Amino acid sequence: MVKAVEAHTDLRWVMLYVKRWLVAPLQHDDGTVVERDRGTPQGSAISPLLANLFLHYAFDLWMVREFPDCPFERYADDGVTHCVSQAQAKEVLGALHGRLAQVGLELNLDKTHVVYCKDSNRTGSSEHEQFSFLGYTFRARLAKNRRGQHFVSFLPAISNDAATALRQEIRSWRINVHSDKTLDEIASFINPIVHGWCNYYGRFYKSWLHRSLRQINEYLIRWARRKYKRLRTSARRAWRWLRGVQHRAPELFAHWAFGSVA
Repeated sequence: MVKAVEAHTDLRWVMLYVKRWLVAPLQHDDGTVVERDRGTPQGSAISPLLANLFLHYAFDLWMVREFPDCPFERYADDGVTHCVSQAQAKEVLGALHGRLAQVGLELNLDKTHVVYCKDSNRTGSSEHEQFSFLGYTFRARLAKNRRGQHFVSFLPAISNDAATALRQEIRSWRINVHSDKTLDEIASFINPIVHGWCNYYGRFYKSWLHRSLRQINEYLIRWARRKYKRLRTSARRAWRWLRGVQHRAPELFAHWAFGSVA
């Protein structure tokens, strides 16, 4: 009984703090203060937590209750719901419109679609046959079974937006201008980042990630031709040199260890 009372008291304090966060006024750069009557504080560290708690009750538990046969994934305000037919997908989508309206939210119609998961067994067609979620694009892709036979499966691979962000990050390192650095120093700088990419985006359909990681080799070639006089006049000689380095030290760079050959 004592524990129950203590838990109830703690919950009251939590609710009090949440209420204070929700009604805290907003102060602009010019010093003016604006009272708020809805939403969470912009930029506040508590905002993602409160939004996630809200969606847990507004969406997660509602889906479990209303559509127990439709598994789903949600990350922040992005989600994917699995349906067995187009009719069921439309039913869920219509109900979701109503549910979100009840709690003061609305779907982003530009990002919300019924997607047809096309593969060797589902050979029809639809307006939307792919979607992106958490940096991956899911669509029909060529795959190989255990017997070595090719077939079409609905698979994830790094999305075009995520791949573009990776290449921009690689470009920002400006590896080619750091001729004062050694290969070991360059590897020490970029490996923690590249290792993270390989762990996350390399879990599915690695070949699409390799396309972006190969850009690192191109910058290493430019670095080598800037650093070593004997390589400046021949790109072919520089590539042979880099392949030799990779052969001698295949674990030197994280993308080499991952399988991106020079």
